[in-house]
Amino acid sequence: MGDTHGDAHGAHGAHGAHAGSPQNRRYVLTLALAALGIVYGDIGTSPLYSLREVFLPEHGLRPTPDNVLGVLSLIVWSLVLVISVKYLVFILRADNRGEGGILALTSLVTPAHALRRGRWGLIILGLFGTSLLYGDGMITPAISVLSAVEGLEVLTPRFAPYVEPITIAILAALFFVQSHGTAKVGRVFGPIMVVWFATLAALGVWHVAGAPGVLGAVLPTHAVRFFVDNGWTGYVVLGSVFLVVTGGEALYADMGHFGARPIRWAWFGLVLPALLLNYFGQGALLLANARAIDNPFFHMVPAWALLPAVILATVATVIASQALISGAFSLTLQAVQLGYSPRVRIDHTSATERGQIYIPSVNWALMIACIGLVVGFKNSTNLAAAYGVAVTTTMAITTLLFHFVAHERWGWGHLKAGALTALFLTIDLAFFGANVLKIPHGGWFPLVIGAVVFTLLTTWKKGRQVLSTRMREMVLPRAGFLESIAAHPPHRVKGTSVFMFGDTKGTPPALLHNLKHNKVLHERVVFLAVVTQEIPQVPPEERVTVEDLGHGFWQVKLRYGFMEEADVPAALAAIERDGLSFKPMDTTFFLGRETLIATKRPGMAVWREKLFALMAQNARPATTFFRLPPNRVVELGAQVEL
Repeated sequence: MGDTHGDAHGAHGAHGAHAGSPQNRRYVLTLALAALGIVYGDIGTSPLYSLREVFLPEHGLRPTPDNVLGVLSLIVWSLVLVISVKYLVFILRADNRGEGGILALTSLVTPAHALRRGRWGLIILGLFGTSLLYGDGMITPAISVLSAVEGLEVLTPRFAPYVEPITIAILAALFFVQSHGTAKVGRVFGPIMVVWFATLAALGVWHVAGAPGVLGAVLPTHAVRFFVDNGWTGYVVLGSVFLVVTGGEALYADMGHFGARPIRWAWFGLVLPALLLNYFGQGALLLANARAIDNPFFHMVPAWALLPAVILATVATVIASQALISGAFSLTLQAVQLGYSPRVRIDHTSATERGQIYIPSVNWALMIACIGLVVGFKNSTNLAAAYGVAVTTTMAITTLLFHFVAHERWGWGHLKAGALTALFLTIDLAFFGANVLKIPHGGWFPLVIGAVVFTLLTTWKKGRQVLSTRMREMVLPRAGFLESIAAHPPHRVKGTSVFMFGDTKGTPPALLHNLKHNKVLHERVVFLAVVTQEIPQVPPEERVTVEDLGHGFWQVKLRYGFMEEADVPAALAAIERDGLSFKPMDTTFFLGRETLIATKRPGMAVWREKLFALMAQNARPATTFFRLPPNRVVELGAQVEL
């Protein structure tokens, strides 16, 4: 997901005045090729298991010609309405300065002033949708790789005992190479996925040629007849039909890396035709041989090509898994920058591509979860029962948030915005209802993961607010402090001291502690506030503001977007003002380190205060998070009762 982040601005630039030029078309085409592996890996590997899951024996649905055509019709119209219309045409327009994803969408409909209009409910919805994506990020690698390796059982049943160990080995290798970055691998992602989608299309054409009548499934009447004939059973299998569109949220979240235009080109030019042809081909196979339902995708493949097909499918699923893993990294970075997560260690794996990041704690947690899922669920059919609940919930939340963007940001009337929202929500809730039935069979897993992540995100955000309130109770107003310094100037020593403190009206407690114990001030004292704004990137010219407070005191504010990381020394080094400059060996950073104590004071429940204190204790030190030189940092502690 982070492999081509640096291209985002170029992608958006492709929309400009020269969008029609040959060079620009080539550039957009290049981005569309790169998008194949990152954006469409998840949805592109769905043919491995989707149709098979619809006709599971426990559903009681036999692969008769009418049922096959009905299911194919549902698949076709799901891809058209959910992916092509909802996401590609409408949702991709709801970008936050080029960035997509549910957190970016939430920040669009809940700017700071909106909180006074009772928008907390929307924030809660957005956060819950974000939390559920972590559950999706755990299941997708497990089910994708497992379903590909299961193709070996079609080759020969003797491979059956080795499917699980091979899957675990592939997943472990995938997570172990994350720290090296995906730049080199990323260059071949696109071409490999071109081969994968071409293979999907070729297999489909081969089988459709033998039963062209299957193309009649494009008529929605087959879907209607399917529901009429099968009643409740027909509704239940919607939970399995949904597997064909599970990558919708992923392509929206990855918009910032490529821009909407290349993503649309890739979908309508290659991905959608290849998927439709393959599903039609699987349907044609079932019309000719209903016994092939145990694994229709690999039964499409001629015997001589089966092993290469398994290898290609495995590589494609690894690429799909990489997109979800990188997505979890980007999601975590956004959560940290927006104040919903403690600081974590974030490594940059590329000197040129800013979006390529590696977060060890997230990586190893995902690896343990993925391997645990493979061991616990044993096969992709069992995993499919756990898959879908989280994604349908997130999709419904995205639709609700989109309504507010369309009405308030784009100026759509209530009728127009409401009608489109109602259409999308009807589809989302139909899929959601069918997937809810999976909860006892494994669907509980992503919900539990989502609930845990949601609790952590909201506890951290609320805890920071409570802590800020407690700190303000102890903070001396800055104006009064500066007046007292002017009236009774202390001894000043050479150099610059930087006190990091977010409250621009108060006096940093660390400054008061230092003055109380050491009884000196530096000749230049800087109050530094680092602010994360609810936009992806802040233009360089808006990064820094400097205010001279008099008597050698300065207020500096650094602004960053929620997709950026703060490099405080670099930002300060660029400041050149009369009387204020930052020389590394003459600058000392003073930080406050609070020891948090849970109490029964109004704020949060005691258990959440204890959880917040534990999270704060294990957060990445501010020294490394802000890239401060360790030998120039002084920390001053204080106890704070929550």
